[in-house]
Parts: sequence; structure tokens; C-alpha cells
Amino acid sequence: MTGRRAFFRAVAALLLAAVFGGCAYLSEKQGELIFRPTEGEWWGYRNAGLHYEDQWIPVGGHGERLHAYWAPSGEREAPLLLYLHGARWNLTGSVTRIERWRRLGFDVLAIDYRGFGQSSPASPSEQLSYEDAEAAWDWLGKAHPGGARYIVGHSLGGAIATELALRRPEASGLVLEATFTSIRDMVEHTAWRLLPVNLILTQEFDTLAKIPKLRMPVLVVHGTSDIIVPFEMGERLYAAASAPKRFIRVEGGNHHNLSAVAFEQYRTALHELFRLPVRLAGRPAPG
Repeated sequence: MTGRRAFFRAVAALLLAAVFGGCAYLSEKQGELIFRPTEGEWWGYRNAGLHYEDQWIPVGGHGERLHAYWAPSGEREAPLLLYLHGARWNLTGSVTRIERWRRLGFDVLAIDYRGFGQSSPASPSEQLSYEDAEAAWDWLGKAHPGGARYIVGHSLGGAIATELALRRPEASGLVLEATFTSIRDMVEHTAWRLLPVNLILTQEFDTLAKIPKLRMPVLVVHGTSDIIVPFEMGERLYAAASAPKRFIRVEGGNHHNLSAVAFEQYRTALHELFRLPVRLAGRPAPG
């Protein structure tokens, strides 16, 4: 009996050590775990054959800068769009999505956050990403004044886009693609749910709490086969948003291919929700 008790005490001690060790790691590294920044090119970038004009946007107070792609549509008086990508891959991983927005008739500015790609080195965080988005939005307004400006965020970028929409209510509209409700909710879908993450989580990206406060048209897009961000999160975001709003349910769409699978649905929704012209009729969506 004594040996059995000693065994269970040892197991309990190991479990406690794992729990507290894991929490300490998460507390220090949660920004890197959330963003998973990549400096190298996405493997499909060169095969895509898409190259855009490089722009450099100042940010912060220490000479830092953001690397951006400028992708004009060629349309006269085209609306402006700020594209905010998700975790892991830098701008090279978003070139096909950027191209679809360009083909929908937008002049697109897409940025890498600090810590990604050619932008200034940094340990990415929720606060830094909000500052980066604000810097890009303000640069776009100064460089191309007078036009309608929209915000688009994919996945984690959708959480950043929602915060930017709160800070910059002059935006003409917001689009959220495959966006989660909050980091707390996402944790429930990972192995970290076994740890008391809520006790040390400081980067929340609580999109669900913010979206009801917006007073602009909101388009929410989510794929039914998304295995990264559950489809029901998109439904919850849409339900929480105030009108005018629109939801695109992409049947069979995954986390990455929404605008490819539902290109015509995008075009119709942009026309009906944002009152934008139906552009480029008859031109197929890029792959």
C-alpha cells in the first residue's frame, strides 16, 4: 500500500510540474504560439507568378517599418482595401487571396506585421498587431485620400481587422474570412485545453465581444469544412454583428480557399451589402 501511495504521489507531482511548466511557457511565449511568424516564402509563392509593388510603412517610434504589397486593380476610382493576413505565413502565403480581391475591383494594400517577412523584427503580440494595422490604415488614407476604404481580415487577421474597425469607424465596411470568436474559444479546440490557460492568457483577440459595437456593414464568410476555425464560430460572429450584415456560407470551403470557391458569392455580396458595382463580369476567379 505504501508503495502504491508513493507511486501516485510521484505521478501527481509530475502532472503538477507539467501543468505549471506549461503555463509558464504559455505566459512567456503565447504571442509566438498565436502568430507563429514565418520569415521565409510560402512554398507556392513562386508558382503563383504574382508580384506586386513593394511599399514600406513607418510604424512605432524607433525607425521600424512594415513591408507591404500594393496591388491596384486598374479600375478607375476603385475602392481601397486593407488586407490583414492570418497566422504563420507572411505576405507570400496570401498572394492568391490578394489577387482575388484585386480582381473584384479593389486597390489592395496588404501588410506583414512586425516579426513577419521583411517587416522589422519583433516578437509579435496582440497590441503590436493593432498598432501595425493602424499605421497601414492611416498610410493608405494619406497616400490615396478621398476614396472609400474597406478592411478585410483572414483568420487571425479578422480579429485584428475588427479591432481596427473599432478604432477607425470611418471605414466603409469590414469583411471577416474564417475568423474565430476569441483565443479563449480556440484554446478549447487544442491540446492546451488541458492546462488552466485562462489564468495566464493576456492576448485574447476577443472578436465576439467587439463585433456588436461596430456601426458599419459587416460581411462574414466561413467554410463548412474548415478544420482550423470551426464553422460555428463564423455563425456566432454573424449573429452578434449589427445590421447591415451578410453571411456567406461556403459549402465545402476550407480555411484557405473561401474566395476561390465562392468568388461569385463574394461579388454579389459586395454589390448588395456595400453597394459596390459588380465588376469584371465574365472573368474567372484565379485559382
